[in-house]
Amino acid sequence: MSLFVNQLTHIDASLWCPEKGLKGVSWQVDAVLEGELGKDGMLLDFGEVKPWIKHHLDSGLDHTLLVPVEASGVTVSPCEEGLCVRTSTPYAMEVKGPKQAFTLLPVATIERDAVAASLSQTLTEQRPAKVTRVQLSLSDEVIEGAAYGYSHGLKLHKGNCQRIAHGHRSRLHIWQRGTRQHELERQWAAWLDNRYLVEENDIIARDKQALTCRYQADQGTFTLTLPDERCAVLTTPTTVENIAHWLAEQLAAQSLETSTVHAFEGFNKGAIAKASP
Repeated sequence: MSLFVNQLTHIDASLWCPEKGLKGVSWQVDAVLEGELGKDGMLLDFGEVKPWIKHHLDSGLDHTLLVPVEASGVTVSPCEEGLCVRTSTPYAMEVKGPKQAFTLLPVATIERDAVAASLSQTLTEQRPAKVTRVQLSLSDEVIEGAAYGYSHGLKLHKGNCQRIAHGHRSRLHIWQRGTRQHELERQWAAWLDNRYLVEENDIIARDKQALTCRYQADQGTFTLTLPDERCAVLTTPTTVENIAHWLAEQLAAQSLETSTVHAFEGFNKGAIAKASP
């Protein structure tokens, strides 16, 4: 007998890609549980399935930086902050932070299906009594229009969003004169894709080659160094509300048109902002 729960939850994270570098991802989580029925005619109460799996994901790889430790040019070492991850290709990056901000995977490339298989094995090993197997599947949101993946960190956040290198894959909607501006959406999504969004106040060093940001949060001290060209600097914390406002202001100034931006943060949530020239 099997139970299934579709759209059980979502994972928002960043990963290191040997070809594209730092990449924000959002994955939908679907689950299938196999086992034997109890005397109550149930395999497992649906009310128990979601919190059990969600707790495992929330305390695990969700809102972490997924690191393929066998990839060329990737090194991981202990440091005062906890762990230090350095990369050399496709560009140089250094991230320091508490150990729980990283998920280290023994692979050369992070593949979504392999991550799902690893999570399924761990959950199966920790399964409830009547369950014999847990199988998770991860999928990207189907987005017909513009989308981009970005990474950021929020030092004032009380949860795991304070981790300096976590991310999202998001839709982008832009409105001007009451009409969706699909070409502008594509242009801005392409520019934002695989970029790191940083608050100006967190920058401690910057030149034409590299940008370094650092902050203290409840979970510990975080530091990140990236090529300057891979960063977008905001004067505010990089919340989705401020991202929407920043984009609306940029669009209004460049086009001299009143602009409304729907900025998404992963699946089915986000913020709306409007700006005039």
